[in-house]
Amino acid sequence: MIRTDSDIALSMREISKAFPGVQALQNVDFTLRKGEIHALMGENGAGKSTLIKVLTGVYPKDAGQINLAGVDKTITIRSPQEAQSLGISTVYQEITLCPNLTVAENMFIGRGKANLVNWRAMKRKAEAILTNLNIPARPAQQLASCSLAVQQMVAIARAVDMECKVLILDEPTSSLDEQEVAKLFSLMRDLKSRGVGIVFVTHFLEQVYEVCDRITVLRNGELVGEYEVSDLPLVELVSKMIGKDLDDLSELKKRGVSTGSGENVPVFEAAGLESANGVKPFDFKINRGEVNGFTGLLGSGRSESVRAIFCADRVTGGKVRKHGKAVKITKPIDAMKLGIGYLSEDRKGDGIIEDLSVRENIILALQVMKGFFRPFSKTEAIAFADEYIDMLGIKTPSTETPVRSLSGGNQQKAILARWLLTHPEYLILDEPTRGIDVGTKVEIQKLVLSLAEEGMSITFISSEIEEMVRTCSRLIVMRDRNIVGELEGGEVTQDNIMRTIAGGGRECKKA
Repeated sequence: MIRTDSDIALSMREISKAFPGVQALQNVDFTLRKGEIHALMGENGAGKSTLIKVLTGVYPKDAGQINLAGVDKTITIRSPQEAQSLGISTVYQEITLCPNLTVAENMFIGRGKANLVNWRAMKRKAEAILTNLNIPARPAQQLASCSLAVQQMVAIARAVDMECKVLILDEPTSSLDEQEVAKLFSLMRDLKSRGVGIVFVTHFLEQVYEVCDRITVLRNGELVGEYEVSDLPLVELVSKMIGKDLDDLSELKKRGVSTGSGENVPVFEAAGLESANGVKPFDFKINRGEVNGFTGLLGSGRSESVRAIFCADRVTGGKVRKHGKAVKITKPIDAMKLGIGYLSEDRKGDGIIEDLSVRENIILALQVMKGFFRPFSKTEAIAFADEYIDMLGIKTPSTETPVRSLSGGNQQKAILARWLLTHPEYLILDEPTRGIDVGTKVEIQKLVLSLAEEGMSITFISSEIEEMVRTCSRLIVMRDRNIVGELEGGEVTQDNIMRTIAGGGRECKKA
């Protein structure tokens, strides 16, 4: 089908945006056609969110131009309200409507004066819109009683009724089950047939190929390219997102990567483990002295899986064993007392406590295990902190320095010290090197291998495939919150990882 300029709903040309010390976007182009579902793809930090925020007026652009169908001149969007008035609407992953109000009230909230609202007319109009878009909800129904998918649809209906020309869906399916996703896709196809241009942001690769017409890939704030879905096989999409050409991949030689002690009984194993955070039932085991890892693109379920192992999320099914004996883990403290440590990927939210000192942050986990009614003396606490500050080379003026004043890399080392102080038998490290300098990354990787040689079992997760190849002897590959394969020994190469993520690698087997 030949497209002309009249088919274009939106064009963004040479968009640039910088923040202090970071070039978030560099000369990025993006074109959305009328009646098209267009996937905006890229790994974490690629620039997707920044581009959307520039388009919707959250951030001012530093350079570039934006043109919209029906508007004769280049536009400057100064606020989300202005974007909405131009027909650009966004529906976010987190529902931004009011659950205590009715469906109709949510559809028309903020559109007119409350004392002048014709409630009967509003309900009639809401019912007409819901019927027209085949949304299974009643105008008088409280929004909170609707499923997440229907709430997403109501948010979309609100946007469409406001003469939406461009609809941005930011991770709309992340909390939906398969049936709810199917309903949402049906609505998206309906809107597409009505000429609405849809920007679809998701980490679920298979969904892109199910519902999208075109893909734009960003990486490190720059445009990689725009592609017809039919012209871009999934394995090539993965390559473009990660930045490695399959033909040019070279294996990184691992030295000292532990494959475990060879003991028959794993240190930890789980069967049919699943959580309330959407992890599909999976089996898992790790041997003494082994470094294994969960790999996959962002959103694949790798972090959710290790959170289930540590019980950081509510576990809804499965059985676990420690050294072959059945154990019960219902909350993180149970896991800690069984010798399991967990460094979260969210350093700010689940890691450091900014208002506490370096010393207090380091001893926190051990103090929790001992009980807060049996505090360590200050002398003991300082001795613990000094030992691990020296061991890990944490750069801090003193043990009493507020941890928030340390660099990101030293904050990460402080959290690592916290878990090492508990002497865990099994340590989970989720993105331990994210956002830190190259030198510190290498130090942490060396430490992981050293700890494994001493007998500690470690699960290591990183968004950087090179790190996983260097560090892990066995990889559990995930896509769309399912385990889709397992690689071990000489199979752990970048090429095999990417092919397995894309569905062209080894068949899935139990982890």
